Amino acid sequence: MTATPEAAAESPIPTAEPQPAPGATPPRKPLAARAAAELIGTAALVAVVVGSGIQATELTKDVGVQLLANSLATVFGLGVLILLLGPVSGAHFNPVVTLAEWWTGRRGGAGVTIREAAVYVPAQIAGAIAGAVLADAMFGEPLVEWSTHDRSAGHLLLGEVVATAGLILLIFGLARTDQLRFAPVAVASYIGAAYWFTSSTSFANPAVTIGRTFSDTFAGIAPCSLLGFIGMQLIGGVIGLALVALVFSPKPDPAE
Repeated sequence: MTATPEAAAESPIPTAEPQPAPGATPPRKPLAARAAAELIGTAALVAVVVGSGIQATELTKDVGVQLLANSLATVFGLGVLILLLGPVSGAHFNPVVTLAEWWTGRRGGAGVTIREAAVYVPAQIAGAIAGAVLADAMFGEPLVEWSTHDRSAGHLLLGEVVATAGLILLIFGLARTDQLRFAPVAVASYIGAAYWFTSSTSFANPAVTIGRTFSDTFAGIAPCSLLGFIGMQLIGGVIGLALVALVFSPKPDPAE
């Protein structure tokens, strides 16, 4: 027996609402919620990086083991944070990523507006500082103690260019190929690998770099090294976008 349309309308059985396809862009949240997600996510990320560095140095004097512990904690922490907060703000946690997204979407495409970027970036920097202070507090370190870990050598600056360019190529390459659903695993895995294959241990993030000046511990960076690192990260971001345009350029029109 086939139910009539009227009977179907009166049926007490609820029908499921259509769900967005995997990887589809989620509905945009209020800017305040997105800024809060960027602040909290960046704070948590820096707390993971700095806190695991402190813990590692307290457990072993072997620098290789310290770096291994620091990188593993960062991989797991970053992956979870992207998975959790990606649907809210995009989980940038990084001014270079935010600026790159603004640049690629500035002509009306998908991405943050200049107004949104102007909110995201300060939130990321504030979160990074708060995360470093929180990590210091959890391990009984001075809440604010400028790092004395000098990282101004030229080969370290080159490492930051490589690390940041690779990160931008990965993120925007995933976007161009509709594979952003893999971002939590892919981005976290890349950062974990870049800890080891770059001389700088892959900061690749101006906000995180600023936050790490506030802790004179394993993961810190001296304020005198700050401008060099941030400058190289911005250059790396530009190179990364150029590589995205080169590798993932739009397919030519068959009619041409």
